[in-house]
Amino acid sequence: MPHAREILVRGPNWVGDLVMASPGFRALRCAFPEARIRLLARPELLPLMAGAPWFDALLPLRSHRLGLRALLREARALAAAGPFDLGLCLPDSFSAALLLRAARVKRVVGYRRNFRRALLHQAVPLPSGVGRRVLMPRERHVLGLVEAVGAAAAGTHTELFTTDEEESEARRVLEAQAVDPAAPCAVLAPGAAYGPSKCWPPDYFAATGDAFARAGVQVLIVGAASERARCQAVANAMQQTASNLCGALSLGSLKAVLRRARVLVANDAGARHIAVAFGVPCVVLMGPTAIEKTNLNLSRVAVLSADVACRPCYQRQCPIDHRCMTRIAPEQVVAVAAPALHGDGAAFRGGAQVIIPAATHAGAVC
Repeated sequence: MPHAREILVRGPNWVGDLVMASPGFRALRCAFPEARIRLLARPELLPLMAGAPWFDALLPLRSHRLGLRALLREARALAAAGPFDLGLCLPDSFSAALLLRAARVKRVVGYRRNFRRALLHQAVPLPSGVGRRVLMPRERHVLGLVEAVGAAAAGTHTELFTTDEEESEARRVLEAQAVDPAAPCAVLAPGAAYGPSKCWPPDYFAATGDAFARAGVQVLIVGAASERARCQAVANAMQQTASNLCGALSLGSLKAVLRRARVLVANDAGARHIAVAFGVPCVVLMGPTAIEKTNLNLSRVAVLSADVACRPCYQRQCPIDHRCMTRIAPEQVVAVAAPALHGDGAAFRGGAQVIIPAATHAGAVC
């Protein structure tokens, strides 16, 4: 569709999904270098795309989960800001497609799902075999849509950028916490917006942080304001000194902090994807979710999972004993992270999922 001059992209609703959409954004810009491309996404997520060269404007999505009246009101505002020749609907929801159609976008493109085919001008079929949960890498999920409008993939690697303002804000926060911005640091991200089933226990994070601190690096704990209690539990359980930055960093300054890290230890959540986009080694604890949705860009990622029959379940709250997470021991995480922790990032062994047999962990199970 080379004639499209005004393009609206309805972005994903989660931090990780938005980061994993970056290869698609890059391909879209390469295919439409003269078009004005605007990203519509939840306002709290827009700092992720600050500094990126793919968009001419970042538009805050105001109607998310506020009902039909709010959606139609926002559609009228978008129509007044248009007209848009092309709209890419990255979420597979009915409401996302309805918003673009109600905004009078001339050609709405999205995947053929959830009874919304009548709302799409171009309904793109999902690849065969992905199943009800669409178990395919999110990078390819987005690339499939942009390829449907004539944009060839320019690699599947994720990218993020920081602005001078975000870097300055990160320095101010670190210095206020008596953290040397130039000294090596390891970052712990113990939260997950998805729900507690994704979360490794706080005392396990604490034991890992203690080992990192004894190795001579600064330990930073990060998280959103809603994760304050979990982050504080990690800090309280640690015997060594750590800086709890939970709630002190904006999403933009979090990018700048993670970019500096030697290693990140995180649940299968947004911080992991931000770090990957900057090439930072990551140790990811994956319990109730499946790696098939995030199995690209793993060269700097070590994914640890326990060998339990009930995973992946995709439940937000574990109905039994959370064995998929409690059977991953802190000493196993520290061993995997050690090369990056000591500054030898080249020796860090990412690129695969490590399944930990239950018999190798003699620790307590909740």
